[in-house]
Amino acid sequence: MTAIQNNAIFLIVCPDQPGLVATISEFIHKHRGNIVDLDQHTDYQTQTFLMRIEWELNGFALDRQELISAFTPLAKKFQMKFSLHYSAERMNLALMVSKYRHCLYDLLVRWTLEEIHADIPLILSNHADLKEVADHFKIPFQVIKVNQENKQEAEKAQLEILKKHKIDLVVLARYMQILSPNFIAQYPDAIINIHHSFLPAFIGGKPYHQAYSRGVKIIGATSHYVTEDLDQGPIIEQSVARVSHLDHIDDLIRKGRDQEKTALAFAVQMHTQHRVLTYNNKTVVFE
Repeated sequence: MTAIQNNAIFLIVCPDQPGLVATISEFIHKHRGNIVDLDQHTDYQTQTFLMRIEWELNGFALDRQELISAFTPLAKKFQMKFSLHYSAERMNLALMVSKYRHCLYDLLVRWTLEEIHADIPLILSNHADLKEVADHFKIPFQVIKVNQENKQEAEKAQLEILKKHKIDLVVLARYMQILSPNFIAQYPDAIINIHHSFLPAFIGGKPYHQAYSRGVKIIGATSHYVTEDLDQGPIIEQSVARVSHLDHIDDLIRKGRDQEKTALAFAVQMHTQHRVLTYNNKTVVFE
């Protein structure tokens, strides 16, 4: 694996006010940190300030606990919500799938190419169909069947497995089950889903057939964090492609799957690089 320099990263969300950039930068400078990347954004409608700031640890004076202790009074003064991350640390990522394989294959290929900075200790599914994919990439594959009668027990078993493997991020790579509020609450802003997004939108079965019958000109996909409101969580990425009267239903499905793979992979990459901040049910993504 390619070595990644171990820098420290703060993600910060707080009310906008004068002096924030100077105050945060001065804090890092005072403790002998060299800032190598800084992105900020102010949402003027809500007066919300968001920042991602990254600095080198070589020569930095504080360890993790000292850093949190030293920064906390400043965070309280400015009403900051902040999280601390280290770029060299690898997240534990779990993939949840059903029967569709395109997103799973795409993520695993990117992972083997080190485009996704994470470890994948397991793949969870409600069907056995994709075990051969997991076997090919030498990743443990576990099936927990889910139906209306056993959903609560199945989710309890899934959560126990995720906790056992110390999973940081759950990726629904076309997992065709709706997660319960209890499940979602265990991983706030740490479950990423992908779904098609048509203009106009089509609800129900066979969306590509509906799109074809309406002669749509744009199809796409949306990756987002999962919340209790189905497919209404903070959007991380959207990818679109043009289609025309020359495209048949199979063409729409193929192009739609391409957009799903692209949008989902981007969302996972940004999350594992600590480049996504959430607020007011939306995101800022510092690419």
